[in-house]
Amino acid sequence: MGLIRRFAVQLLYCLKFLKDHGIIHCDLKPENILLKHPNKAGIKVIDFGSACFIDEKVYTYIQSRFYRAPEIMLGIPYTVAIDMWSLGCILSELFTGYPLFPGENEAEQLACIMEIKGIPPAELMVQATRSKLFFNEDGTAKIVPNSRGKRRFPSTRKLDEKVKTTDKVFLDFIDLCLEWDPEKRWTPEEALRHEWIQEVFLRPTTGRRPVRSSRPSSSTNSSSNC
Repeated sequence: MGLIRRFAVQLLYCLKFLKDHGIIHCDLKPENILLKHPNKAGIKVIDFGSACFIDEKVYTYIQSRFYRAPEIMLGIPYTVAIDMWSLGCILSELFTGYPLFPGENEAEQLACIMEIKGIPPAELMVQATRSKLFFNEDGTAKIVPNSRGKRRFPSTRKLDEKVKTTDKVFLDFIDLCLEWDPEKRWTPEEALRHEWIQEVFLRPTTGRRPVRSSRPSSSTNSSSNC
């Protein structure tokens, strides 16, 4: 867990650096995170072939499927928040060794998300231009079996069960990255203030902070781990 946390700190500094420069990576995934040295924890984020500036978005369908934010699948205008969604998926996978949302196609990918997160909030669905692909007219999810005949139903699994940990602070951090609404999803600056991240900088004897604190008003210094 300590190593995963050190990776997370570097990734957050990278995402803050990108956000400060108005850049969306658009394909953050384990394959695009490299070790600087095989025996050290320093990392570099690579492959900006799909990246774009916030005001110069070229593609509407981006991100590798397992790490794809729901707004991409739902057809909602995207922001730098999609990279934070990918981060949550990546940290879970680093801990378990398996993708958090292993959909074999787009429909099952969203079904995997809803299995844990439930149906998207109504205010988000109003903006969705592709909702008919995944939902019935009454707003219920279309339940479609995958190639193995498995059906996934909304709100039938819990995050701690999927991540296989009882560490509430770690789970809370991932959950904040996996907020349905990109407007409410935590930014890199806010995530850097989370208790799970702060444990990197605090001594073991330092008292623990509340799990879910209010959004910080002060900014955190950026670093270019890109």
